[in-house]
Amino acid sequence: MEVPRRPQSSFTLALPKPASSALPPLTAVEKVTNTDPVKEKLQEEEDAKRDTFKTEEDSDVSVFVEPPSELLDTNSSAVETKLSSQDSFSEDSVMSEERLAEEAAEAKKKCEEEEAAAKERAAQRQMLALEELVQSERNYHRLLQVSTVTIRSNLQKLQPPPANLDSMFLYIEDVIDVSSRLLSLLDQKKVQPGDPLYLQTLCDSFLSLSSDIEAAYKEYLANYSHVTVVENSYKQKEALWNEIVKVIKTSAPEVNATSLSFFLVMPVQRIARYPLLLQTIQKHTDRSHPAYALLEETAHTSIALNCRINEYKRFREVADKYKKTETLTIKDKINRINTHSIAKKTARLSQHFKHETGIVPKLVDEEFDALEGFFYVLEHGILELLENVETYLHHLQGFLACKTEEFDFDMDGEKAPICYKEITTALRQWILPTFEKRMRTLIHKPLCALRDLLVGPRNLIRKRLDKLLDYELIEAKSNLSYEEQAVANTYRTMNTLLLNELPQFNGLALQMIWSMLGTFSCLHKDLASDMEQLFQSFAQQLPHSSINPSAFWEWAESAVLEGAKRLETLCRSVEESLNAPFVQPLSPSSQRRLKQLTDKHGSGKIYQVMVTVVGSRDLDLNLTKGELVAIISEADSRGDKRRWLVDAGGRRGYAPSSKLIRYHTPTDDPPPSPHLTLPDGMTGVRRHSYTPESRTLTVMSQPCFQVLAAYDFTARGNHEVSIRAGEPVRVLEPHDKRGNPEWSLVEARGGQRGYVPSNYLTIMPMGAGPLGTYPPF
Repeated sequence: MEVPRRPQSSFTLALPKPASSALPPLTAVEKVTNTDPVKEKLQEEEDAKRDTFKTEEDSDVSVFVEPPSELLDTNSSAVETKLSSQDSFSEDSVMSEERLAEEAAEAKKKCEEEEAAAKERAAQRQMLALEELVQSERNYHRLLQVSTVTIRSNLQKLQPPPANLDSMFLYIEDVIDVSSRLLSLLDQKKVQPGDPLYLQTLCDSFLSLSSDIEAAYKEYLANYSHVTVVENSYKQKEALWNEIVKVIKTSAPEVNATSLSFFLVMPVQRIARYPLLLQTIQKHTDRSHPAYALLEETAHTSIALNCRINEYKRFREVADKYKKTETLTIKDKINRINTHSIAKKTARLSQHFKHETGIVPKLVDEEFDALEGFFYVLEHGILELLENVETYLHHLQGFLACKTEEFDFDMDGEKAPICYKEITTALRQWILPTFEKRMRTLIHKPLCALRDLLVGPRNLIRKRLDKLLDYELIEAKSNLSYEEQAVANTYRTMNTLLLNELPQFNGLALQMIWSMLGTFSCLHKDLASDMEQLFQSFAQQLPHSSINPSAFWEWAESAVLEGAKRLETLCRSVEESLNAPFVQPLSPSSQRRLKQLTDKHGSGKIYQVMVTVVGSRDLDLNLTKGELVAIISEADSRGDKRRWLVDAGGRRGYAPSSKLIRYHTPTDDPPPSPHLTLPDGMTGVRRHSYTPESRTLTVMSQPCFQVLAAYDFTARGNHEVSIRAGEPVRVLEPHDKRGNPEWSLVEARGGQRGYVPSNYLTIMPMGAGPLGTYPPF
């Protein structure tokens, strides 16, 4: 019979003691791992093991607390085995703490190594980013030089060179200059990219050139749209475009480029790449770096620079849109009329009337009004100066056209005429043409360019007034629609653009005017110097060069007065010769030709050649002075009325109409006279045309009529004669030597002969004149 055993409850209660005794060391490990992530991870693993151990322990407790009936008979050896296992666990815990400490030290060391490696990688990436910025800047500068120098010069050698080629490279020289200055600043410091001072040098260089970079790139980017337009015009001509592509490939074989835009778009891409490169450098730069703050400022500056350039480009687009002058036909203007345009212009006109009548106050901008007034003053001055310069050049050309040195003065062997010819030849062939060329290059051409530049600001000012009227209508509104907001933005943009750039334009225009006026003065100074040198070289050869100045001026004054008198006499004689009628007596052959042409074409078609005519075209006739021709047609085959088809007595051809004059056949009819008041029952006859009325004259033994002067007439030359009213005269010819019936050749009392106006004569019966005045002729 088995002896019943007492339950071992006391053992089961004391079983958790080893576990509780192991807690203090684990708590110490926890304190260490609070500051180390690796130790925390190891502690979590240890806690998991400990939780597992507790679970097993609790399971053991539960086993021993509620043992099945069959385990109550287990002997005491099991208890001893359990106690020995608890002792071994305590030893393992101590060993685990040591191992955890070692692992924590290794983890800390590894973490420090990783941090050092990360810093090293960041430094390498920073150095690579710096090298990329500098090296890409060098390649960019080299390619711009290739496009501007090599490709451009080779394209200019094409025959003919492409049109508007220079306009594609506007402002690119400024971009190349600022890029070379940036590289030179980096090269002057002699600091390598690995040096800590290199970053500071780069930032200082970029910041010092930021304003120049902005000025160069904003003008280039604003003009870049014109580059694409010109290149597209080249592409429309296949042969020209093939030549351009060939030149590009030959000039830059190391670059696979097939268009000019491959090079010319680089500045557009480069200015937007600066912020990206600087931000990449900033990303791989430690905040503790000495130049970090400067790098951050440089990155912000590059971003702000791009924003300002984009804003300037937007301003220029608005200006280019509104400053263009469109030449529209009436049909185009009618096609543009719609309800929107009518409403807009009606609103503007209404607002303008309100301003003029004082119903609505006008927005006043004193600063802009001052700029606008000064602009219009400059415009008036530029246009007036250009007009004066053109008039000056016109008179200069007229002076050069007078080749007086080619005339023969019949004074061979005299020094004065020879010197005069030499001086005049030098003036006309060398000195004055050079002066005219410089005048056109340095003054006339810049003035024309400045006049063309006035069109843009003038149109922009006019459009600004229209937009101001639109803006005034919506200014008081609190909530603006999308279209109204666009109108307000357009006005603000135009106003800001004019306020910013109109002062610069006015200043540059005024500076150009002063410069051209100074150039004009210098040109005349040089002209006077050249002429003085020329005259001095010939003055020594003149006979009066050795006399003293007072005697020379006295002689010069007397010579000028004497020459003026001779010139006046010559002019008077020439005038008399020109005004005097001339006669062209006909030879027997000419009389036969006259009869032949009159019978064939009629007397109204007969003309006489005034000067010798030399034919210059096909079917033109060579005619001598005084030759008679008959007019067949008063225009040539093309309808040109300056060339007439004439018959020269067998020969037919063309002759200039300005060299022909109608031929009048002399007549023996009595001369016409104006009609005077006659006594009752008497009538007088007045001739009012060349062809007198046909009437039969009765020949009497004594004349019944006489010709009297109806008015006083004073002779103006040797070919005329003076007569008094009522004076009888004898009519020798009822026309002048050209056949003109308005003049009559008469003989007055005393035998003086000359011409008097035909309408100053009258025919009166004998004895009908006032008694006692003049006796009959």
